[in-house]
Amino acid sequence: VDHFHKKLGHIMWDYVGMSRNAEGLKKAINLMQELKEEFWANVRIPGEMNNVNPELEKAGRVADFIDIGILMAQDALDRNESCGGHFREESVTEEGEAKRDDEHFTYVSCWEYQGDDKEPVLNREELVFENIELSQRSYK
Repeated sequence: VDHFHKKLGHIMWDYVGMSRNAEGLKKAINLMQELKEEFWANVRIPGEMNNVNPELEKAGRVADFIDIGILMAQDALDRNESCGGHFREESVTEEGEAKRDDEHFTYVSCWEYQGDDKEPVLNREELVFENIELSQRSYK
């Protein structure tokens, strides 16, 4: 289980971290889908069947982490802008700063599970800002 957990961590760090791009996100999704298949085919859980088994609990969590990682990468790929602390390398100002796209991305995302091996459906809830004005951040 630890092997899969570490492998997932490296994929997330390398491709879905604070700075990301479409190519890396697509690669991460493919790598995590392969990791998921390998996990379910090859994971080994030590322990006894009739006792409390923390390794079994950990395996369940890692299986969930893989699914969440795939979903995070899909969401990041869909949101083609620099958002919050996440820098999308394709979305920069002329000065090299993170560039928002409020015209297309002022919504909250909720991905709806459709079943194993099926693409989730994106549900959007538009955000309405009445008391603040949206503006481009500058870290200079």
